[in-house]
Amino acid sequence: MASTSQAQSSLPHRGFRSHPPAPPHNFGASQQPAAALRDKPRLDRERAERERLAREAQVQGQAGAPAANPMNTLSDEQREEINEAFGLFDNDKDQRIDYHEFKVALKALGFDLPKPEILTHLTTHGIPPDTPASSSRPPNTNNNNVPPGRLVLTLPAFQSIAATLIANRDPRDEILRAFALFDTEDKGMITLDDLRRVARELGEGLEEDELTAMIEEFDLEAKGGVGRDEFIQICMG
Repeated sequence: MASTSQAQSSLPHRGFRSHPPAPPHNFGASQQPAAALRDKPRLDRERAERERLAREAQVQGQAGAPAANPMNTLSDEQREEINEAFGLFDNDKDQRIDYHEFKVALKALGFDLPKPEILTHLTTHGIPPDTPASSSRPPNTNNNNVPPGRLVLTLPAFQSIAATLIANRDPRDEILRAFALFDTEDKGMITLDDLRRVARELGEGLEEDELTAMIEEFDLEAKGGVGRDEFIQICMG
């Protein structure tokens, strides 16, 4: 595994994406914003899919069947982000990441896990660094002689860990991450200037009156922006 210094310099300041996500679909719905502004329906679909798959997993567990692949509980976008995070920090492209690369890859996905939890994942899913690339050896096989911090993760192992973390994440956490990407100055609200920047970065070309109407529609206290609680209510419906 190569040094992570180059990869760390590429790590976005807030979350994995280098630009904010689109506002939720009903954030200015009466003004018919562009098609990219659809986060709320996506969150609703993902929540419903998680609930459905959780019920299926419970039935499978009761029947003694193997648990469902956690990657199958995610949207195509979420699976793509997991694979991109792994590829970004697998600097030597050997399809493995070490402790440090694993930590920053998870942080890029929004999970700043403490060291003991990182080591637990490595102990459970990791393999020794000298394991041949073509080996079919399963994780956690004769790892007793290798310190957890020296174990490495393959792409499938990272996918399983990251997918489980994402599937178990409170939807409010995802919403707050999105809010923080809009409110880059930590003002506690999304202002018209924030919307202008987001629209520009997304290449949406929304008119000024559309952006103004989005703020006015949901700025219930006429404070000049959409607050954190208001944003959560918009996204949660």
